[in-house]
Amino acid sequence: MELLQYALALIVTLGVLVTIHELGHFVIARASGVKVLRFAVGFGTPIWSRTDRRGTEFAIAAIPLGGYVRMCDEQDLQPGQTLAPGELTYNQLTPWWRIAIALGGPVANFLLAIVVYWCLFVAGTLTAVPMLGVPAAESVAEQVGLPAHVKLVEVDGEPVQSWQQIGMALASRLGDTGSIELGVTNVNQDRVMRYQLPVSNWHQGSAEPDLFGSLGLAPVTLPIVGQVVADSAAQRGGLLKDDRVVAVGGESISSWRQLVGLIEKSPNQELSLLVERKAEQRQIKVTPDARGEGDAQRGFLGIGPPAPTLVQYSFVQAFPAALSKTKEVTGMTLNLLRKMVVGQVSVKNLSGPITIAQVAGDSAKVGWRTFIGVLGLLSVSLGVLNLLPIPILDGGHILFCVAELLTGRPVSERVQTLGLQVGLVLVGGLMFMAIYNDIARLL
Repeated sequence: MELLQYALALIVTLGVLVTIHELGHFVIARASGVKVLRFAVGFGTPIWSRTDRRGTEFAIAAIPLGGYVRMCDEQDLQPGQTLAPGELTYNQLTPWWRIAIALGGPVANFLLAIVVYWCLFVAGTLTAVPMLGVPAAESVAEQVGLPAHVKLVEVDGEPVQSWQQIGMALASRLGDTGSIELGVTNVNQDRVMRYQLPVSNWHQGSAEPDLFGSLGLAPVTLPIVGQVVADSAAQRGGLLKDDRVVAVGGESISSWRQLVGLIEKSPNQELSLLVERKAEQRQIKVTPDARGEGDAQRGFLGIGPPAPTLVQYSFVQAFPAALSKTKEVTGMTLNLLRKMVVGQVSVKNLSGPITIAQVAGDSAKVGWRTFIGVLGLLSVSLGVLNLLPIPILDGGHILFCVAELLTGRPVSERVQTLGLQVGLVLVGGLMFMAIYNDIARLL
């Protein structure tokens, strides 16, 4: 059943991405006047097809790993055959129209990402406050004096509000030498303290980089009271919202999980809590209520952790935020590709359809926000990859058209054929490597 869910998630994800990409090509092609013979999603034998009044066949094929828009070329015309008035063959188009058609697919993917991020910003996302515990012993974070029990608010001078943003910001520094600047604040305070964490060829060649652990960063839910249940042991004992539990019975407390563990072990037993309230420490006595029977009995105090933060924008505010997010993800993708080419980032990080299926399936289980967030990220990646100047990709077609504009004559068929062969080898090699990495991860 789970395998079926992953397969369905892959089909939906690739189906949406490919359809939008090819639709971008199709719309510009129709605007140019070229006759479109087929609009296909997938490869292989069509499982559904329909032909419109302009003679374009729309088809869905059995293998959902791509798609194409086939435009009429002079070779497609039978001897004596002519096109309808106003229709052109692809060869008759100017280089500028051919460039526009090639750009249509990637641009559609970027537009899809903008729409996705706009929807997410309007709907709002719940994010856990990014709090840091005690830095790992002998780690970079400990060496530079990064304090414990602080909120991470900046990475390299850019504000961050969630662990996902932090992870993307750190990922953009893979392979770098220099320092990563982290900005942190104390709980319920606004003053930002900045620390420089030195790195050298950070995770260069690493297949599965531990972005947080390698710096000594310890994500944690701090033992801060986010809510107090009415008429509970916590309320009777005098605990208040925003109190930070420093110690229980003399034992230092550093995480919410540790605090809950001690409470559950102490039903009907008085506990002495040292709490920090408005920069002052005070002792509070509480006696957790008992729940359950016999060995299953557990202590219950009636407190909850800090609620996740809702990050939400208005309809108007969401648009520039979506543009900025798409630009950020595009820049990160280009940066990682550059580092992969020069060897700063391992090619083992390439992912193929198996990993996409896993990520899409897992994100769909979490919720629709996570799923379409992944869809936006993959859409940007597809747009960027197709703009690479490799023959067989959209960027390769643009390259040939630019050469034609510069020289005043079309690139010879021999050169185009050779370029397509080279492009096929490059893209095929990348696909093979990506699938190999997928299988290696499974094993």
